[in-house]
Amino acid sequence: MKKIYTLLLLSAVLSFTACTNTSEEKAVDNAPAVAVTISSVAAENNTPFLTASGKIEAAKSATLSTRMMGFVDKVHVNVGDKVSKGQLLVSINNSDLSAKQAQTTAGITEAQAAFNNAEKDYQRFQNLFADNSASQKELDDQRARFEMAKARLEGAKQMKNEVQSQFAYVNLRAPFNGVITNKFIEAGTMANPGVPLISVEGPGNFEVTASVPESEISKIKSGTEVQVIVKSSDKILPGTVTEVSSSASNTGGQFLVKVILDKTDASILSGMYATVQFPIEKTTDITAVLVPEEALVKRGQLTGIYTVSQSNTAILRWLRVGRTFGDNVEILSGLSSDENYIISSESKLYNGAKLTIKQ
Repeated sequence: MKKIYTLLLLSAVLSFTACTNTSEEKAVDNAPAVAVTISSVAAENNTPFLTASGKIEAAKSATLSTRMMGFVDKVHVNVGDKVSKGQLLVSINNSDLSAKQAQTTAGITEAQAAFNNAEKDYQRFQNLFADNSASQKELDDQRARFEMAKARLEGAKQMKNEVQSQFAYVNLRAPFNGVITNKFIEAGTMANPGVPLISVEGPGNFEVTASVPESEISKIKSGTEVQVIVKSSDKILPGTVTEVSSSASNTGGQFLVKVILDKTDASILSGMYATVQFPIEKTTDITAVLVPEEALVKRGQLTGIYTVSQSNTAILRWLRVGRTFGDNVEILSGLSSDENYIISSESKLYNGAKLTIKQ
């Protein structure tokens, strides 16, 4: 009986699958053809420029921290506030530092009184020695006391300077005119030495730090004019190479190149990603397969493109892509030269869709 039931169940599943496939095929067959525009794969040995990815940063920026431990009394600014040079940004509790300052002031007063007394005694013994009323030993002793009192007074003054310099680390001030870009601490929390508290960026120029492979770094020179594509807005901005790193020991084989952007009215912010196009003709023995970026289909982390089958139906082909050259993307695998692919369509495409090729 179990064998009979199993055979009946298998027959039912196969019948249902066959019916489903038949209905789907009929649905596809009955669907209207989609009008599309196609193109052939472009295979090039020369690319007009070298591209490298990077991140936009402010040319003038600073992250402030303290070397004093203490509770934050008040944060005087918020993210986005404009500040001027010398403006107070963060106040850290400085009661212990104020006590040290009072001690140094008292120490200076004491040292000053001792110095004045020693100076008078030394002058008195100089007069006595001139009148042969004091010995050379007594004069030498008074000179030693005077020099020691003078040294103590100088030490007390330098200690006061040290304490006063530490006040710069409990009252953090803006190093230049700019905008607050980040705040890492709030009032009442503990500030620790070396831990970032607040970030400031100065207005004006922006720069891009791009990573260039070792095979191309020798072709890039300081002063070269380049184009920078801001990915978030698809804007192309002019720039100039200002720094070319000569070492990649700490960057995983990638050499860092800094590009300063020309002043522009375009809305760009620190942290935006950009592509730098260096005007360097790159010739290789390997033929590069390039397709327009607008023709690519993205599904999550996958990238594909619709191709045309021999029966004029759409086939979604998954690709492995490489670098970007302007509006074109390098295809590393999944598409070969002389193959046709779909650039645009008048309606939504899907696997197996009938196509009408527009001339």
